[in-house]
Amino acid sequence: MNHKVITGIENLKTAPPDYLKGKRLGLLANPASVDKGLTHSLDIISHLFPGQLRALFSPQHGFYAEKQDNMIESDHVVHPELNIPVFSLYSETRIPTPAMFDRIDTLIIDIQDVGTRVYTFIYTISHCIEVAAKLKKNIVILDRPNPIGGLQIEGNLLDPDYASFVGRFPIPMRHGLTVGEISQFFNQQFNLGCDLKVIPMKGWKRSMYWQDTDLTWLPPSPNLPTPISCMVYPGQVIFEGTNISEGRGTTLPFEQFGAPFLNTKSIGQIAEKKIKGALLRPINFEPTSGKWQRQVCKGFHIHITSRKNFSPYMASLLLMQLIMKFHPEEFEFNPPPYEYEYERMPIDLILGSRDIREKITEMEDLALLENLWQERLNTFKTNCKKYYIYD
Repeated sequence: MNHKVITGIENLKTAPPDYLKGKRLGLLANPASVDKGLTHSLDIISHLFPGQLRALFSPQHGFYAEKQDNMIESDHVVHPELNIPVFSLYSETRIPTPAMFDRIDTLIIDIQDVGTRVYTFIYTISHCIEVAAKLKKNIVILDRPNPIGGLQIEGNLLDPDYASFVGRFPIPMRHGLTVGEISQFFNQQFNLGCDLKVIPMKGWKRSMYWQDTDLTWLPPSPNLPTPISCMVYPGQVIFEGTNISEGRGTTLPFEQFGAPFLNTKSIGQIAEKKIKGALLRPINFEPTSGKWQRQVCKGFHIHITSRKNFSPYMASLLLMQLIMKFHPEEFEFNPPPYEYEYERMPIDLILGSRDIREKITEMEDLALLENLWQERLNTFKTNCKKYYIYD
């Protein structure tokens, strides 16, 4: 049964707060920033506060989310109807400049996150929080669901030595927080010092995945087209740091993966015994762009059978280790650059650790590896409860 969930933008629309009246407003948004009737936040805020919007901001993939891949920047443009600037925070800068914030008093943020450490939107938000604090501006977050729920928290915490734009703070791969909660967490836990308010949702519970809500899924970026792609993403994203296709350039990004050399029989026989909550169906596919473009890849389509039992990160670490075991000659880690890092290995930035890559390569038992990060993960779980907005 789908539960009625009222998002932050809906709550803003129903009860526009007095503290926004008369303020010069900015809006950080993209195509997924809509209400239930699929009206964009830009139109809602323009209608609620006529003439107050002075600047728009966009995260990675652009205000219209048309940019496909990493390190493809979007330009600053002028909004054709409002005649105000649209500043790209994935351009020559990923941090808003004082000049951008000079135009506004308050930045409203309405961004759909996907609950995974390496998804860059939360770091764009964290930079906005930090700059707003320094310039004495306010931030208002319009909250949205974590599409993969608020109960399961998984993976190692980022090692600060491997901080980058795909991991700025020590959080686990799957953080279990809404965008409002993680913004509060960053602001207070890391002393960013911003005057930050969250307009919460109504009706959302931590146990809910996107499919449990009555909301329409709009891709926040081109390669997360469905709620299921978000469910596998916390694991499958690790293949971005390798020569294995993570399914970009196909109709099932992240749900399917492979390479021309994969021995699906050997890998599948071991994986099916160890991976709980999902079935791996051997497939062939041919990416139209990206890795192995126009070449037939052998691989798997991941079908989740029990979201409660499925641990995407551990499943993908196992699959990567099995591919390395059966294909030591063909498997490769990609060289830099990756997300504006030109020296450190992409896989280390994605895993948030060099140690994990080394242990996987040495064929260390993954259960032992998981034990190594459990204590820090438990500390994170305890800490982040202080920032829970929803029971």
